[in-house]
Amino acid sequence: MSIARLMQQAAAGVPTGGGDVWTDPDLANASYDSVSFSVAGQDTSPQGLFFKPDGTKVYVVGTTGDDINEYDLSTAWDISSASYSQNFGVSSQEANPSGVFFKPDGSKMYVTGFTTGKEVYQYSLSSAWDISTASYDSVSLDVSTEDSTPRSGFFSQDGLHIFVCGLNNDTIYQYDLSLAWDLSSASYSGNSFSVTTQESVPTCLFISPSGDKLFVVGAVNDTVYQYSLSTAWDISAASYDSISFSVTSQETVPTGLFFKDDGSKMYIVGTSNDTIYQYSTVTPAAPSWTDPDLANASYDSVSFSVGDCLGMDFSEDGSNLYVNNLTFPGGDITQYSLSTPWDISTASSTGNSLDTDAQEDVPYGIKFSPDGTKLLVAGDLTDSIYEYTLSTAWDISTATYSNNSLSVSAQETSVDDLAFNSDGSKLFVLGSSSDSVLQYSLASNYSLASASYDAVSFSVSAQTNSPAGLFFSPNGDKLFVTSNNPDSVFQYSLSSSFDLSTASYDSVSFSIGSQTNSNQKVRFKSDGSKMYISDNTTDTIYQYSTD
Repeated sequence: MSIARLMQQAAAGVPTGGGDVWTDPDLANASYDSVSFSVAGQDTSPQGLFFKPDGTKVYVVGTTGDDINEYDLSTAWDISSASYSQNFGVSSQEANPSGVFFKPDGSKMYVTGFTTGKEVYQYSLSSAWDISTASYDSVSLDVSTEDSTPRSGFFSQDGLHIFVCGLNNDTIYQYDLSLAWDLSSASYSGNSFSVTTQESVPTCLFISPSGDKLFVVGAVNDTVYQYSLSTAWDISAASYDSISFSVTSQETVPTGLFFKDDGSKMYIVGTSNDTIYQYSTVTPAAPSWTDPDLANASYDSVSFSVGDCLGMDFSEDGSNLYVNNLTFPGGDITQYSLSTPWDISTASSTGNSLDTDAQEDVPYGIKFSPDGTKLLVAGDLTDSIYEYTLSTAWDISTATYSNNSLSVSAQETSVDDLAFNSDGSKLFVLGSSSDSVLQYSLASNYSLASASYDAVSFSVSAQTNSPAGLFFSPNGDKLFVTSNNPDSVFQYSLSSSFDLSTASYDSVSFSIGSQTNSNQKVRFKSDGSKMYISDNTTDTIYQYSTD
């Protein structure tokens, strides 16, 4: 940033340093933190909220008291640490205040109302961020010509634009200010953007600090929607990203929306529960993979017994375990939740399952796509692979057959397990009639539509005549195969990633005979530090350390 730009922002009251760097939220993968704070003691109809830039204060506007309530957070950005401080009434200006916004230095406050004047009102604070020192500037912006029910207002970083969310027309309107942060200099720009296709009752908006992302929450669908602005701070340049996140499990009438200054947390307030809810919106980076030290692996003396077990797979974060079976009541693939990710001793049934009998009675192997929306099932009876789509990622109860399948009978008549390459463009199938790993190309990633055999295979017969389980390292340079005879895991290297023609045996193996002896499948933790082996005789999954 240039010195001239810094001076311009400083003159406008924009902080020029000290804050965390914003990263666009991963809204599609947001998750509730199970952290909340009730504001019902102050207002039973909270409408909007705003955080001080350092996260040590939050302000909530409500229509019960027609006021702004100020709360202190003993731990910045942790809403569970909030405590009530004081309030400031705005009833002399507005009978139904619905939005609140502060200038970045805390010297100005702006309140949006939808009843008295359909306006945004401007206040000055003689002591920054202390609302007890607020006073009305006798300055306001009338937006009734554009929308008769304004719900919230949001300023650009430099104070030269204000955006108003209008409920009556389901539209965001842009106003330009010739004097930064001075509403008396504001006028309608003629730019607007309708969100009616996504939400017919929009209640609040938030724009990223760079002005290129817009987030809108509404009270009909109880969902936050994400939009991109191809020109920063130009609302007419907005388009829907087809990305959203539902908050209906916490709040059915969301009225306020705010993000932490670095984009990693999202906060929702609503009138059904009069509570602020906290969410995580940045997916933590997965630990990097380190090749397992298979030769020195050790059993953790940790296991998980299930009713029937042909094989298993995990969700990417290790919080879900899926077991494919023959006789489990209600479904051939069952889902378990791990309260401690990757620790199978903490597994418990979710009650979710998928019945594959219409396609395959003996699902020997299962493998999910990394986003949890695709599942491929290897069938031993039909010598085929079947594709399922999950409408809710990782929820096996939402899986439906996609009508895509791949017969491998021309290459293999005893299908045992399967794996993908890193982008889902290659499928690998392990078979015990050929004692080989077979390679196929997928025209559509993680989908069997137009799949074809590459005429590439790799034989493991020198190590075993009864292979059962298959796993590739994430970068495709290591291959692991389990065997029923002998009861071992064998390790192979590929000099060219995911290219079976370059595979060779490492002369490295690990015996699992002390725990298992039948139809073992193998999976690893995402960082390679844990190995899991399933056994069809004991119907148990065993956990090993491999780091």
